[in-house]
Amino acid sequence: MANNTQAAPAASAEAQRSRSGVILVVIGLALLILAPFFLYPVFLMKLLCFGLFAAAFNLLLGYTGLLSFGHAAFFGGAAYFTAHAAKVWGWSPELAILLGVAGAVVLGLIMGAIAIRRQGIYFAMITLALSQMFFFFCLQAPFTHGEDGIQSVPRGSLFGFINLNDTMNMYFFVAAVFALGLFCIWRIVNSPFGMILKAIRENEQRAISLGYSVANYKLAAFVMSAAFTGLAGGVKALVMQFATLTDVQWQMSGEVILMTLLGGIGTMAGPIVGAGVIIALQNFLATSNIPVTVITGLVFMICVLLFRRGLVGELADSKLGRMIGLR
Repeated sequence: MANNTQAAPAASAEAQRSRSGVILVVIGLALLILAPFFLYPVFLMKLLCFGLFAAAFNLLLGYTGLLSFGHAAFFGGAAYFTAHAAKVWGWSPELAILLGVAGAVVLGLIMGAIAIRRQGIYFAMITLALSQMFFFFCLQAPFTHGEDGIQSVPRGSLFGFINLNDTMNMYFFVAAVFALGLFCIWRIVNSPFGMILKAIRENEQRAISLGYSVANYKLAAFVMSAAFTGLAGGVKALVMQFATLTDVQWQMSGEVILMTLLGGIGTMAGPIVGAGVIIALQNFLATSNIPVTVITGLVFMICVLLFRRGLVGELADSKLGRMIGLR
């Protein structure tokens, strides 16, 4: 009888969190649909691309506990592959993006197989070194056009009949990719596979003692993160219609780390909020004399001092956050 009495409030709380989660999803979809009628669509598309990039990175850092300094290789590499396929080979946008994702997966397999042999700072430094090697490859490779990059990338027609040169068509395509990518990441995190990743993050040795092949799970998480990062990079190449060395520089890896930490690691909404803050600052300060890096640095310092878990992380750990299911 006592167990039944205790179970009832727990079930009620879980049902409340589920209803709150559904409401948050509906609000988010409504904002995605209405946003381009009130804000500049190209700014929103860039924000969504980097939001997906940060969410993909968070899959590795926030839910697996692996800090990578090499994600710029997947983001920029996919941008180059997509841009080259669309401009030089004349591929349709969906096929060009799939090529970018496939390229990111291959890079993820190679880099991950090498990097997961080490832990902690050694893992991070190996990913940085491999990413820098790929940067110099992009600098020298003929198809990337060196410092000029690939310019004037055509957006083409999606599935042969949706003209992506129309800004609103392009926006809703990006919004759909963002929503689908975020849903897939959420599904991974909340699957049995995701539970094992969290176990590895919390106590790797205990996960090994339970019989899990930790190295294989780490590699799988690394490749999945690379794939979603490649998806973001490929879409970004079509949105901005160029791919340059900026996309593969180590600063890009640092930028996505900043976005994730600012919003809150280990949360679904945190990286997106962090990306929104950084992209908004870059956009609104671009025409001013104020150095963007100084402002972003100050914002990060304030966040570290006042919001140790990030903006969304602090909210998620509050009573309100647990009630509405932000985690």
